[in-house]
Amino acid sequence: MDSNVVKGKWMQLKGEAKKQWGQLTDDDLDVIAGEKDKLIGKLQERYGHTKDDAETEYRNWEQSIR
Repeated sequence: MDSNVVKGKWMQLKGEAKKQWGQLTDDDLDVIAGEKDKLIGKLQERYGHTKDDAETEYRNWEQSIR
């Protein structure tokens, strides 16, 4: 799924993101608003991931929601 599609469908995908990353708060998800870079930044912040690890997690999640 293209990151633009994720952004466009964010309201539906927020629940999937919450299931995947339970440490993200509802406020985090509202701020992220489907933007890939913001989500990757929050994964780094909440989980202590490197940027590469966070990007890998995002790509894996993006594949799983197709």
